Amino acid sequence: MTDRLSSDTQKTFVFDLDGVVYLDKEGVPGAGETLTGLRDAGHQVLFATNNSARAAETVVENITRRTGFAPDPGSVITSGMAAANLLKDSDETCLILGSDELAATMSDAGIELTTDPAEATAVVVGLDLRLSYERLTRAVVAIGGGARFIATNDDPTYPMPNARYPGAGSIVAAVERATGETPIVCGKPNEPMRRLIEQKIEHDEVWMVGDRPDTDLALGAVAGWGKVLVLSGVTDHDDSLPADLEPDHTIATIASLPELLGPGHAENGG
Repeated sequence: MTDRLSSDTQKTFVFDLDGVVYLDKEGVPGAGETLTGLRDAGHQVLFATNNSARAAETVVENITRRTGFAPDPGSVITSGMAAANLLKDSDETCLILGSDELAATMSDAGIELTTDPAEATAVVVGLDLRLSYERLTRAVVAIGGGARFIATNDDPTYPMPNARYPGAGSIVAAVERATGETPIVCGKPNEPMRRLIEQKIEHDEVWMVGDRPDTDLALGAVAGWGKVLVLSGVTDHDDSLPADLEPDHTIATIASLPELLGPGHAENGG
């Protein structure tokens, strides 16, 4: 689009990560320059990822390593953090079907963990690269015994350079089918994630930048933020979207984002 964002106010930009800032272990070309330019121009840069497999500290390291942009501490919000925030004052004993870093995120929030389905009062399901029948069974048995079913997110896939890999939503679907229970979903666009992001926002004008209409653009819609769709991840076009998910702007990659802010930002952003 040729229309630009207003250039006379400082803004908060909330970026998705997989498919937007990087793909697998490589930064999207120009991402680091864009992020640096935005921050240097006085805009706030936040990152909100539905990927719960990594703790926030690891995500910060990954962004820095892959793009050259060093995020501010505390600028990263993950769906694992949203799940931990949901449970932190509940006195739940939690069984994790997910990564060790998701378990650490929960533990750091003061949540008691267990691997015994009989002890669990809550089950948190996220992306689990060590998924096995035994691990799946423990989660199903715990929920069948009355434990609350909480999903970090329900994204069915996540983008890789030449394919889409199964996401946490694929694992959540298996647990849901086996138990007949519907989970509380914490990630974008749901309230637990939105609440954490809103606590960090510094400016009145907020823009959500993402590649997935049903999570990123949906979050922007429900929160009343501007919506920028990038075509470098799971979505390669903006046709046939519901009216509430239509982006305000569509760009190939975030390297084009400074152009929406005018020539001065384009120069700063590279």
